[in-house]
Amino acid sequence: MNDSLYVGIDVSKEWIDAYLYPTGETWHVERTPKDITSWITSLPSGITLAVMEATGGFEALVAALLVEAGIPTAIVNPRQVRDFASALGTRAKTDELDARVIAKFAEAIKPAPRQLPSNQQAELGELVTRRRQLVDASTAEKNRLGVVTNKRIRKSIESHLRWLARQIENIEDQIRTLIKNSPIWYAKRQVMISNKGVADKTAFVLLGDLPELGMLNRRKISALSGVAPITRTSGKWHGKSFIQGGRESVRRALFMACRSAVRFDPVISEFYQRLIARGKEPKVAHTACMRKLLTILNAQIRDAFYANTQPLSA
Repeated sequence: MNDSLYVGIDVSKEWIDAYLYPTGETWHVERTPKDITSWITSLPSGITLAVMEATGGFEALVAALLVEAGIPTAIVNPRQVRDFASALGTRAKTDELDARVIAKFAEAIKPAPRQLPSNQQAELGELVTRRRQLVDASTAEKNRLGVVTNKRIRKSIESHLRWLARQIENIEDQIRTLIKNSPIWYAKRQVMISNKGVADKTAFVLLGDLPELGMLNRRKISALSGVAPITRTSGKWHGKSFIQGGRESVRRALFMACRSAVRFDPVISEFYQRLIARGKEPKVAHTACMRKLLTILNAQIRDAFYANTQPLSA
């Protein structure tokens, strides 16, 4: 008899809905530390796994309190749950139903619990995210400036761009200080920027958004970063491989780094030219170079810091 208990949790800005599989118990709880803590203490003992989707940060408090209570917790990509719901034939969508689907997903797939980031890692991640938001806002304003003819509007955009530039510089200074004050982060940064094409801004993203670098094998780190090729075949039909999912911020950082690496790094450049000579499209060759650069960085960090440790599970 299977006595395992799985909690599926649907998280929104103000509430969480939870479903316990297989008993069918449900909860609707306000997303505050006090109410969530009270709910966790009411859960039956021996929870096998609690699972929730990544929701842009709303899940962080819930996950932290669950882990603090000793309950194994996994945060998964929403796409995985949507695909699972489709396979079950579930088309209706409510918070309570979503929690039930997540609980069934937890029982069927059993995603590996992940260690939550330390306060310092979380701070770095938030700074890196804020920098990305400011850079995206600056890019949008520059695009507007290119088409605006009204002098007053141009003046407004130019003023905003100057403000954004100051904010970006301030955030980058905070990131540099945080990295400098951490010997292991600073050492990892030195390893990363020793590669042509990898500058500080790429190192910021990899340290903040890919802390698993060096702790996974090349296939798992590529999948996590969204640069692993997904192959489509059926019988004699062979479709084009493509990349999908993963951490978009990491993929964007690798894309920009490879724009320089294919020009100045002998290994990446030779690899790129060899792919082009074999008839690969430039976009496909560039993606392959992103994956190769990531593999190189992963191996360098692994050998420098984790050579005597067991790799993490996916």
